[in-house]
Amino acid sequence: MRIAGPVMPWCGGNRYELLIDGPAFFPVMLEAIGQARHRVDLEFYLVEDGECAERMIAALTAAAARGVRVRCLFDGFGCYKLGQPQRDRLVQGGIALRFYNPLAWRLRFRNLHRDHRKILLVDDSIGFTGGAGITDEFWNPHNGDNYWHDVMVAMRGPILEHWQRLFDAQWAHCNHRPIWDFPLPQRPPRLPDVPFGSQGMGRVAYAAARQHRDILHSLARHLTRAKRRIYLATPYFLPPGKVRRALMRAARRGVEVRLLLTSHHTDNPPVRYAGHRHYPRLLRAGVRIHEYQPHFLHMKMALVDDWVSLGSCNFDHWNLRWNLEANLEAVDPELATQVASCFSRDFAESREITLEHWRTRSLLKRVNHGFWGWLDRSISSFMGR
Repeated sequence: MRIAGPVMPWCGGNRYELLIDGPAFFPVMLEAIGQARHRVDLEFYLVEDGECAERMIAALTAAAARGVRVRCLFDGFGCYKLGQPQRDRLVQGGIALRFYNPLAWRLRFRNLHRDHRKILLVDDSIGFTGGAGITDEFWNPHNGDNYWHDVMVAMRGPILEHWQRLFDAQWAHCNHRPIWDFPLPQRPPRLPDVPFGSQGMGRVAYAAARQHRDILHSLARHLTRAKRRIYLATPYFLPPGKVRRALMRAARRGVEVRLLLTSHHTDNPPVRYAGHRHYPRLLRAGVRIHEYQPHFLHMKMALVDDWVSLGSCNFDHWNLRWNLEANLEAVDPELATQVASCFSRDFAESREITLEHWRTRSLLKRVNHGFWGWLDRSISSFMGR
C-alpha cells in the first residue's frame, strides 16, 4: 500500500509567537525579509495589487539586490489581480517567480486545484505561516482598522527545516508534475504520536488535494480524544461529516466545544448560508456557536486541549478536496496560552447563536439556508462522482 507524500515528524526546541491581524504581522514579516542574508522563499495564494503588495515587493527586490536568493510561488488564480507591471518588477529585480496551475480552458475541472498555502521562510532563522494573503484587505497602512481578522505565527527552530522541505518539493513539482498526476493513496497516513508534556514541539501538517489529507486526519484524531476544550475558528464552515460528528460527540461527553465563525461580514455569503444548515444539530448536541462581529473573520485555527493547529486550511470539504494546504501543529504551553487568549477576546466580541435565536430567523434567511445548503450538497455529490 502507498501513501503519497511523507508524513512530517514532531521535533522539539522550537519557539513560536502568535501575531494577530495584519498591522501586527506584516511589519514583522517585512523586517525579517529586510534582515535576510541568504534565502527568502514565499508561497502564497492571494496576492493582489495594492499598498500591501507594494511594500512586500519592495522588500523582496531590495533583498535580491543585496544578493539574497528570492523565490516566489504564487497560485495562478489567487494572484490574478496582481498586474503585469508588478510581475515584471519581480522578475526584473532578480526574483525567481513561478505560478501554480495557471487557469486554462483545457484543464476543465482541474482548474479547481489551487495552492492555498501561506508560507514565508527567511534563511534558516525564521518562518511564518497562517491564513493571510498579500492584499490590502489584510493590511493597508493608510486604511486604519479596516482589515480582515487573521493570524500568522512566527516560528524559529528545527521545524524550519521541515517547512523548507515542503516548499522545495512544491517548487520542484510546480512546473513539471501537477498534483493530479500523483498516485492516489490506498490508505490514510499513519500520524506520529503527539509528545504531550513537552515544550516547543511542532510538526508540519499538510494537504495535497486527495493525495494527502494529513490535516484532516490529525484534526479528527484530536477531536475524538479531546478531554477539556475544543475551540475551532474558520471563515467557511463546511466541515466534512467526520469533523461534524466528532464535534457533536465531544460536546455530548462534556467537552467544551465552541466554534468561532464569520458573521454578515463575509466575502462569500452563499458559503455562509450553506454552512448554516449544520447549526441546528450542532446546537442540540451542546456545541456553542459564535459569529464574530467587528470584521470579516478569516483565520483558520484550532485549539484542542493544549494542541494547536493553525495555518491555511479552512477545515472544509472544498479545501480538502482540491487545495494544497499547510498548517503548523504545536504542543507548546506558551503558544497554547496565546491562542486561548485570542479565542477568549474573539468570543467576547462575537454574537452567540442559540437554538431560540435560530428558530426565530426570518423567512428570507430560511430560504437562503435551504437553497445554498441544497446546492452545496448537490455539487459535492457531483464532484465526488
